[in-house]
Amino acid sequence: MLKNKNVLALIIFTIGLLLAMFVNAFVAKNWLEQSLVYQVYENPQGVLSYKYKGKELPVTDVIPYQDSKLNQQNLNRLNGEPPKVEQWVINKDNQYVLLKPAFHFGLWSLLPAFITIALCLLTREPLTSLLAGIVVGALMLAQYDLLNTVLIPNLAQEGTIAILVLYLWLLGGLLGIWSKTGAAQAFATFMATHFVKGRRSAKLVSWFLGVMFFQGGTMSTVLVGTTVRPLADKAKVSHEEMSYIVDSTASPIASVLAFNAWPAYVQALIFVPGVTFLATEADRLAFFFSSIPFSFYGILAVLGTLLLSMNIMTFSGQRIRAAHHRTLTTGQLDAPDAQPLSAKELHHCDPPKDYQPHVLEFLLPLVSLIAIAVLTFVYMGTPMVNWAFGFALLLSAVIALAKGMTLLNLIEGFSNGLKGVVFASVILMLAVIIGSISKEIGGGLFLVSALGETLPFWLLPIILQLITMIIAFSTGTSWGTYAIAFPLALPLAWAVSQSQALANPELYMMVCFATVLNGSVYGDQCSPISDTTILSSMTTGCDLMDHVKSQLFPATLAASLAAVLWTVTVILFA
Repeated sequence: MLKNKNVLALIIFTIGLLLAMFVNAFVAKNWLEQSLVYQVYENPQGVLSYKYKGKELPVTDVIPYQDSKLNQQNLNRLNGEPPKVEQWVINKDNQYVLLKPAFHFGLWSLLPAFITIALCLLTREPLTSLLAGIVVGALMLAQYDLLNTVLIPNLAQEGTIAILVLYLWLLGGLLGIWSKTGAAQAFATFMATHFVKGRRSAKLVSWFLGVMFFQGGTMSTVLVGTTVRPLADKAKVSHEEMSYIVDSTASPIASVLAFNAWPAYVQALIFVPGVTFLATEADRLAFFFSSIPFSFYGILAVLGTLLLSMNIMTFSGQRIRAAHHRTLTTGQLDAPDAQPLSAKELHHCDPPKDYQPHVLEFLLPLVSLIAIAVLTFVYMGTPMVNWAFGFALLLSAVIALAKGMTLLNLIEGFSNGLKGVVFASVILMLAVIIGSISKEIGGGLFLVSALGETLPFWLLPIILQLITMIIAFSTGTSWGTYAIAFPLALPLAWAVSQSQALANPELYMMVCFATVLNGSVYGDQCSPISDTTILSSMTTGCDLMDHVKSQLFPATLAASLAAVLWTVTVILFA
């Protein structure tokens, strides 16, 4: 079976390569006029200027719009490449406008994303699938030197390096030190020991720990699941309930309490030329945090899990209610035909023999991390996530050394932390690159030109939600879905808001942003090939498909309610 899938994947990839070469050789580029409006001003030196990604640039060689070779009328007559990459013009309203020609290949522009999704669905392996999509996109652009013209230039960009530093060095190093000192395990054990008194308290502790470890992903699932499982088993909490609580407080809470690595990654994907509130990195981070109140799915998923933890089963679905009833009447934690996954020690703590972990070794860095992120957001307009993680990492190291840990042991822990996130970091880098290629070949432009003028504005949020739910469910990754969806979704949302003259386009963009963010979280959470889904099952000792099936109803209910709220919001306020 596996061999047949590999053969089919190779066939799909080969077809993708042939189609990419066909597009490059025979499909004409559809050139479109991109009119970008910036705030033009006269600087102290008397030079007309504008700001782009936080940098001041001059406005030069301004001509009337009708004389530009880059207006749509001239682009329609174009044979070959445009004569310029950009041109400042004055339009009929005496407004300064920057024209930048862009192109798409029609439906073919979606080919790299399609190949990536198809291979992820078939092979369940995101790294090679993303790389395959990159190769297909590069061939469409005739960029045959993949290393020097695609990979290295994209990896050398400032935003990509920032993600690498944050996710690989700071976050990975912090997790490694916490593992070496046993700090996180000490804190989790302290909470569980002092607050677990029965079924409800066991579930409430699990929910609380999931909220506390709001970094999301594998850290939350592994730490919460392995810590609470023995106590929850003793309290006779069904494995279906525990796996749902652990999974539903991983990524959903990370999208709501977003003082983590998520904003730094996502902001690099949501730049839309000409949209002033997305112009700089600080603007995009502020936009991310301003959009959090519209993360209806994340909010409802966390609140629904809290109700379940309080033994309020109204919204949990028949499967979870049946599992709860089974443990009450028979004491059986699993269904009779269940095949639980082996709950091995996935991320074990290994402090030196003479080192005694203390709960404050986790609590103090965590509090400092949250405080720095929140305070910098309040006083500077954007959370300085790198500062927060850097200080937490430094504080954890200082405490460990002050308590007697040797520098050699500390560096060993730091090194192990880096090793633990290297693979995920590579996937992130490839996700950023395929997002960049998707922009360059005009996937978003094609959707804009196909749907932007006719799609009812109130329908777009639900469409974006459904698309991202399907992609993330098929691929098992929310972050990979972001790289595919955001470069397509936000330009489309902006075009819809402009063509239909919405009164509050920024709010509309926030809602569309939230639907992509939350739709991806839902698909990731419910996917049987997602790492958090599998880890939630393994660490709680639950049968994988029992977990997938039992959480499908409450998650879908939350997603459905979120869809209604998004629709009502844009109808009433956009």
